[in-house]
Amino acid sequence: MNYLQQIESPKDLKRIPRSELPELAKEIRKVIIETVSRTGGHLAPSLGVVELTIALHYVFDLPKDKIIWDVGHQAYTHKLLTGRRDRFHTLRQHGGLSGFTRMSESNYDAFSTGHASTSISASLGIACGKNLKDDKGKVIAVIGDGSMTGGLAYEGLNQAGDLRKDLIVILNDNEMSIAPNVGVLSSFLSRKLSAKHFVHLREEVKDFFRALPKFGDDVYNLAKRTEESFKAFVTPGMLFEAFNFNYLGPIKGHRLDHLIDTLENVKGMQRGVLLHVTTKKGKGYEPAEKHPSYFHGVGSFEIQTGNGIRSKGKPLSYTEVFGKKLTEMASENDKIIAVTAAMPEGTGLAGFCKAFPERFFDVGIAEQHAVTFAAGMATEGFRPVIAIYSTFLQRAYDQIIHDVCLENHPVVFALDRCGIVGEDGPTHHGLFDLSYLGSLPNMVIMAPKDENELQHMLKTSLEHQGPIALRYPRGSGVGVALEIDAHTLPIGKAEILTKGSDVVIFAIGATVMEAVEAYTKLKHQGISATVVNSRFIKPLDTKLIVSLAQSIANIVTVEENVVRGGFGSAILECLADEGITGNRVLRLGIHDTFVEHGSQEILRKIYGIDADGITQAVSNMLKS
Repeated sequence: MNYLQQIESPKDLKRIPRSELPELAKEIRKVIIETVSRTGGHLAPSLGVVELTIALHYVFDLPKDKIIWDVGHQAYTHKLLTGRRDRFHTLRQHGGLSGFTRMSESNYDAFSTGHASTSISASLGIACGKNLKDDKGKVIAVIGDGSMTGGLAYEGLNQAGDLRKDLIVILNDNEMSIAPNVGVLSSFLSRKLSAKHFVHLREEVKDFFRALPKFGDDVYNLAKRTEESFKAFVTPGMLFEAFNFNYLGPIKGHRLDHLIDTLENVKGMQRGVLLHVTTKKGKGYEPAEKHPSYFHGVGSFEIQTGNGIRSKGKPLSYTEVFGKKLTEMASENDKIIAVTAAMPEGTGLAGFCKAFPERFFDVGIAEQHAVTFAAGMATEGFRPVIAIYSTFLQRAYDQIIHDVCLENHPVVFALDRCGIVGEDGPTHHGLFDLSYLGSLPNMVIMAPKDENELQHMLKTSLEHQGPIALRYPRGSGVGVALEIDAHTLPIGKAEILTKGSDVVIFAIGATVMEAVEAYTKLKHQGISATVVNSRFIKPLDTKLIVSLAQSIANIVTVEENVVRGGFGSAILECLADEGITGNRVLRLGIHDTFVEHGSQEILRKIYGIDADGITQAVSNMLKS
């Protein structure tokens, strides 16, 4: 019997007998595996919480009750149970379902997500808002153990414990082993200690002890210490008890009967509760169970083997070239340090970690700490390279300013996934780094036109005596040959790639080769274009810009960044500062909007920053 086909909302789920829920879990896993094998996505995290998601929707009453999924990349089962089953095949496709929770997508999505460690703070805000409105709905935050490495999670816990709000936090422990699973005894205690009659009895005993004359408080504190000592002996929850949360667990996250019983008991509590649930990443799909890191966020793959589907002859990715070259350079320079924030594979540092484990530091999901940690290393004469996605570096803006740039520390920011990232959507596009880094004193920013130039820029960054950001896109390089020996580039110097007299196109990073292709298309239209590989956003090649502006009236800038405060804005400021007037300047990039999810090719075409878009924009400019 196909139970999933009967579910249009959580109300339909509640009609299924508890004994049949494991069969529903199997059906859900099959749909998720089949869909993600075609669309790509976060497979292992979603497979790990199938039973937990079913239990939550079985016990709680959404959307009156609110579930906030930390990061949101594990919410595929949630989507299937909340009226999106018929559209699930559009997952992460342009115009289709988001790979994360989105308030605009469904009223069952209580909060829009995409970055880690936010769920507890958001849930507490929702709980406080409900309290002010006298709304009795429950609020549940589901946070993974990886997200608990982020300081924001503890900031949320700290205030939640102080306010003593009715908040349920579910710790999905699937990898870090925060504490050993103590088995059947812990599972038994968690369910029994959460039972309503036990909670009421405990509160009555507290009141009784406190009412005793003279020694009441002493007796109460002794009893409380005894209870805490016992719980510390059989469970790992003393940390969370210190935050004034009633800790329960760990319980097995793939036992639906235990989950539902425990959640039913927890539902009746009127105070902060932290339920520790142990799950297995990739549960139910052997390749994902064996290689959860690879299947955390995966492209399309063959279901039978788990092997990724990759076009034959596809060039190395920018990430791969960066990782290989950094490792090679580190073999010749023992001062090079690699730092990542829980993304060693995603940033290409797995090989560096294997080769130089003593010089590799994974700080967890703690970008702020990563930046200040690297600054500290720099003061001791090392050359730290922070390999991090552009979108995640946003979280450490104050540390970049205060701890790195202020004292001009030689920290290298290797910014991966810059520009349009693709199917992960607005929370993951790296479209702001040129703007948020460009105003910082001492910061140098550069972007390569291809993977070979990336090597030279890496060499340049490691020899620069100050903070420097090396920006490169997601995906494959353009397929150029890689020179064996990297050399340094003169800081702030651009290069002219083609010469023409009708228009000058200043391009940066991934847009350079698109501009070169546009040059050929424009030539067929009788338009002569100069194309400049700008290389550096800060400092700009002012001398070259002024020279070209004085001889060519029409100027076009192209960037994969928001245009406000970005590369094109820097060109305009340069012209103004140098007293250059009379030119027409057209800035191509992202205009004051958040870019939706979809493939890089589709999105670049929509926003007019591919070769066709550049060609059309230049043609229209000259016609007008």
